[in-house]
Amino acid sequence: MRRDIQPNERAFSSKEVAEEVGIATPTVRKYGQILEQKGYEFLKDGDRRIFVHADIEALIALRDTDKSLDDTAKDLVKQQIERIEESSETEIAITNTYENLPHDPNQLKEVLMFLVNELAATREMNVQLTNDMLELKKTVSRLQQDHHVISSTIGNSAQKTNVKIEKLTEQQKNYYEILLQQEKQKSEFLQKELQNMRDEQKKEWNSQNDFNKRLEETIQKPKEKWGGLFSLFRK
Repeated sequence: MRRDIQPNERAFSSKEVAEEVGIATPTVRKYGQILEQKGYEFLKDGDRRIFVHADIEALIALRDTDKSLDDTAKDLVKQQIERIEESSETEIAITNTYENLPHDPNQLKEVLMFLVNELAATREMNVQLTNDMLELKKTVSRLQQDHHVISSTIGNSAQKTNVKIEKLTEQQKNYYEILLQQEKQKSEFLQKELQNMRDEQKKEWNSQNDFNKRLEETIQKPKEKWGGLFSLFRK
């Protein structure tokens, strides 16, 4: 039985290992067979291999090795044996520690009091961690609410701003239309005034032409009829 596995260590299926290592599931089976042939020990559920982190590291080593797969598998088997032996030595050391507990009731009482104090301190730390987690949850909840309020405020402000921009645009458009209408009216008025001035000027020109013609006709008449010249100016 393997002794290098930590309590409650996560187990992986072949498919999960394939995704974790970045190789195909058949390749996982191939590497597992090579390792078992060299003496590597896997956890088994019937014929199905169950992988832990140490096994995943072994598969990665096979994937990235520059040596042959057999030589690398041998090295990995040696490493597993060393880990199992180290785990066994640790268990023995722990057993010896329990065997070496003091038999003196007073010393045993001191040890138990020490353990009680350590347990109380651990419980107090757990209570503090629980309170910290509650405070953290409250802080996260407040931050989420603040984020919602800020988002809503920004949305409302953006909507109000768009409404104001639309109103200003409409007002500006109406103002320009009024200015254009006023300019059009001014232009029409000026055109009428210019036309009136042209008509008046034309009348003046016609009147002057008539006068010049009569003057020329009068000058061309015999001298005895120059008296009519003076009558010309009396008209």
